[in-house]
Amino acid sequence: MSLKSVLRGTAVASLLFAVPVFAQTAAPTPGATPQDGQCEGRGHRGKHGGNKLGRMEQRLDKRVAEGRLTQAQADGFKAEARQLHEEMKAARAASNGQVDEAQRSQFKERRRALKEKIKASLAPTQQGA
Repeated sequence: MSLKSVLRGTAVASLLFAVPVFAQTAAPTPGATPQDGQCEGRGHRGKHGGNKLGRMEQRLDKRVAEGRLTQAQADGFKAEARQLHEEMKAARAASNGQVDEAQRSQFKERRRALKEKIKASLAPTQQGA
């Protein structure tokens, strides 16, 4: 091998290692959150529902901000929803990803009861004030 080809190979190799470093953009800080009104870039929920628990928590926080729920009520509902979610995950994991129809209907009924309980506890909005 000639000295010229060795130098050329070294230069190409160093460029290959350096280009990804130069092309890298500044990573966002872990504490940075998107501003109000901006989506996080994940698109819409899609066909299968997405992050239902997270959306419910956001809706409860919004109701607290509106004054329709107390923070204690919202925290209680969040804890109950998380517990139901964890039980559903555990049941799914125990049966290799498939729950039988009885379990599925039981979880649906519990989720529906939780939603009804949340609706019943919401104070009416102050319209026309």
